[in-house]
Amino acid sequence: MTTAADLVPMDVAGRAGRLRSLLADVGCDALVVTHMANIRYLTGFTGSAGLLVVDPEALVLVTDGRYRDQASEQLAVAGVDARVEMAQSAAAQREVLATVTTGVTRLGLEADHVSWSAQRRYALEWWPGTELVATEGLVERLRQHKDGGEIARMARASAIADAALAKVRPRLAERPTEAEVALELDSEVRRLGADGPGFETIVASGPNGARPHARPGRRRIVEGDLVVIDFGAMVEGYRSDMTRTTMVGEPTPTQRRMLDVVARSQAAGVATVGAGVAAAEVDRACRSVIAQAGWEDAFLHGTGHGVGLDIHEDPRVGRTSTATLDAGHVVTVAGGMEGRRLWPAR
Repeated sequence: MTTAADLVPMDVAGRAGRLRSLLADVGCDALVVTHMANIRYLTGFTGSAGLLVVDPEALVLVTDGRYRDQASEQLAVAGVDARVEMAQSAAAQREVLATVTTGVTRLGLEADHVSWSAQRRYALEWWPGTELVATEGLVERLRQHKDGGEIARMARASAIADAALAKVRPRLAERPTEAEVALELDSEVRRLGADGPGFETIVASGPNGARPHARPGRRRIVEGDLVVIDFGAMVEGYRSDMTRTTMVGEPTPTQRRMLDVVARSQAAGVATVGAGVAAAEVDRACRSVIAQAGWEDAFLHGTGHGVGLDIHEDPRVGRTSTATLDAGHVVTVAGGMEGRRLWPAR
């Protein structure tokens, strides 16, 4: 398995330039980036608080004293040319940002990530003489197309998750609780080199498996249970996402048929994925196999979604999706009843 040092570098420094080319399209002189995943994407900064101003000439990251050294170091490692400003209070932030945006007449905000109260505060107190423009998905549009470095990190996260499940899976025969299995998976992905789990781990056994987003609890896993395991790993912010449904004991004939149908459904979806293909077509390919088996009503979950710095990103892969897949898109293909894939006992 590759280590972090072996991973292909990412082109973080080139991302702000691609974002700047979009500003004129939405009529903005500059953009204030507030979503931390977007700030990380554009700068390499991994802190929990900050605002980033992107204008045609410069990048300015405003954060607080906790990140005085971290911010400068991370931007330097990423090769990002930006000014870092420290501001301990909201008033100090307002003063810095007012100076940075002097002369800006139309200032973009990330509409999907700015609350109503924040927008009112920005309009009345922070930039009272500036026209604020609601933008949607500018950075996210860029994030859909992963470069080689991003894909390498997601591939490593996937490999770590696979290895963690292989290590923990035999425990299912020892009557653990769902919560115990989830904890062991989370610990194992860290032991194998991940920053942590990709999202909140789901382990759902028996009747709980019918709940797509069940939380692991005190129920003990017993002989005859189907166990849904939905989890991932995170490597340098990039996530993996996989769902496996395994059997404790010998599967019944119906369960073996489920394995065959769901495996064919997923294979049909994966075979359909390609640049220029409508995302809804991938969903249809998966769904048609389930429908032919007579289980269409059980396919309640969407087929898939994009993955990256966030666990759910565009493009979405579902029956109502209007997206078209493109080179560099990374999507999940669950392809099965309730979006699950069933693996036989070993």
